[in-house]
Amino acid sequence: MNSFITTAVTPENVLEETLFCVKNLKNPGFKCKQDWFVKRYEEGLRMKILKSDSDKMVGFIEYVPAEYAWRPVHADRFMFIHCMNVYSKKYRNQGHGSLLINEVENNAKANGMAGVCVMASKGPWITDKSIFEKNGLKEVDSLGRFELLSKKWDARMPDPKLIDWTSKQKKYKGWHLLYADQCPWHEKSVEAILNVAMDYEINLKIKKIKTAKEAKNTPSGYGVFSLLHDGRLLEDHYLSATRFSNIIKKELNGKEQVKL
Repeated sequence: MNSFITTAVTPENVLEETLFCVKNLKNPGFKCKQDWFVKRYEEGLRMKILKSDSDKMVGFIEYVPAEYAWRPVHADRFMFIHCMNVYSKKYRNQGHGSLLINEVENNAKANGMAGVCVMASKGPWITDKSIFEKNGLKEVDSLGRFELLSKKWDARMPDPKLIDWTSKQKKYKGWHLLYADQCPWHEKSVEAILNVAMDYEINLKIKKIKTAKEAKNTPSGYGVFSLLHDGRLLEDHYLSATRFSNIIKKELNGKEQVKL
């Protein structure tokens, strides 16, 4: 029977342990995420990889003091979970996700924090809330497709709150893409999207988010990826060239119908 252990990724061992989501050191996204990770490590960001006794990667969790979370959330003295994943279906529903969440709780308690919190959603690129509810986290706020869940052991502290990202969308006139290296697949996506934009002769303004403060004030719930057109959020997560091409066609067809 397999036993499982968690390994902490650090700036010193990141090339050996990798970053779970991207393991190929030659992938441009790995270097981007590595640089981001090293800078954020100084702010308290941590990553744990769950491995079997045969050294096979099973899952991971990435978390950070909420003050430095790259999501639109306000949560004083809480530890915030950025991402969590148990990769293979054969390892799911076996308590591995709970083991990873417990690692975060222990870390938060060791650092004198009031609790833990996480954003969840049934949509893409973010974990469903069910695993967190099983571990005692309860919904304390919601907006759009996102739910904010929290578990606290210091009753004196107020519950975490979402920062309203919808009010920030109107100022983005034309085509805009905001992204951060918190996800190692964004660099590939941005390159593909930019090529499609040039094919359609669209002036796509691209901005890389470089601080947690900027991420908290971006115009989407995911925080680290926002595609907007004329004040409307079109996507809030990684997308392919084909998906972006379809979005453009839909937007252009909509304009033509308005003219008619």
